[in-house]
Amino acid sequence: MNAPATLNAEEGIPAVIEGEPLKGRHVLIVVENLPLPFDRRVWQEARTLKAAGAHVSIICPTGKGYESRFEVIEGIDIHRHPLPLEAKGAIGFLAEYGAALFWETVLAWKIHMKRRIDVIQGCNPPDLIFLVALPFKLFGVRYIFDHHDINPELYEAKFNKRGFFWKLMVLFEKLTFKAADVSIATNHSYRKIAIERGGMKPDRVHVVRSGPDLSKLKRVAPVERWKNGRAHMVGYVGVMGEQEGIDLLIDAVEHIVRHMKREDIQFVLVGGGPALAELKDLTASRGLGDFITFTGRAPDADLFEVLSTMDLGVNPDRVNAMNDKSTMNKIMEYMSLGKAMVQFDVTEGRFSAQDASLYAEANNPVDMAEKIVALVDDPAARERMGAYGRERVVSELNWQHQITPLLAAYTQALAK
Repeated sequence: MNAPATLNAEEGIPAVIEGEPLKGRHVLIVVENLPLPFDRRVWQEARTLKAAGAHVSIICPTGKGYESRFEVIEGIDIHRHPLPLEAKGAIGFLAEYGAALFWETVLAWKIHMKRRIDVIQGCNPPDLIFLVALPFKLFGVRYIFDHHDINPELYEAKFNKRGFFWKLMVLFEKLTFKAADVSIATNHSYRKIAIERGGMKPDRVHVVRSGPDLSKLKRVAPVERWKNGRAHMVGYVGVMGEQEGIDLLIDAVEHIVRHMKREDIQFVLVGGGPALAELKDLTASRGLGDFITFTGRAPDADLFEVLSTMDLGVNPDRVNAMNDKSTMNKIMEYMSLGKAMVQFDVTEGRFSAQDASLYAEANNPVDMAEKIVALVDDPAARERMGAYGRERVVSELNWQHQITPLLAAYTQALAK
């Protein structure tokens, strides 16, 4: 079941996994919030399952650059469906999730009719994909829940309240875990939630981290144009949403420029999301447009250039119940390229980065600003911290270390 022992961390997912433990099986992966292969975690899972001998089908939405309704990439069938505009507010979420469930159900049965499905893997958000899987369970199809987000905490972080819809999130989460034969957690905090709040048996919850594939994520030559003529550069990679704390980062940049009188640092923010336009407006209103570059959703070439050119990374995720328990992909990407970082002190962020990061006081942009400048001015510390982070990814956290627990989850589900 394991990957061949001769593989090293930078060789990527093998073309064939020794023994092909899933040979002859048909796996359907359902994703609602991102197109494939843009979702890096799910694409790595799909490629691993394919290498283990499975026939892999995926249902996901269309998206910018991924408009084709059907295509085969690396032998994996990708079925895409349209969605309304990205949801905002209760009515928007209802429209988005309702449309997604309709298309996921139609496509799942279409796929099943062509080739019998053995396992459905549902990747949240939302915690509603179990509704697609339930009818198939009557025919012996197994359901694996791939737990990407803790939605009750995500709702609370977005809307700063609980109430009826929060209780609905808790109910959907419980029903999801009840429907799952096996659950995959992205970290140990999520595993604890699956067991304590979801009622899963501990031996049926497998930790599969969103480890980077080091064969894909590599340094390139620095590109000076990203620095906008400045001596130093700080990078951010991730979603531009309300709970990501980009407004706190803008506050930190304002403190650096206006109060610390530092005009030698450029900030480059890579990513798209529902708050992007508002964040651009906020930056302009503060007179910081020349110091902060928003790339929007960028191709890999631009992403790798930014990661390779920046002096350090930043993770301004607010300290709240959601972010405290979640592992952010951006941290892994910074570490993979040997970059030190500054972030607020959250449980899973500290577990991942450890000595590769400085930790600012919770939600304090002034402290974040001061730590950014301190790290910019200390190249020896950046070098030491970056090397530590890189080694931690290579030796413990990259995708090669996630292959065994992923296949263990599938083997267990199919053996039930």
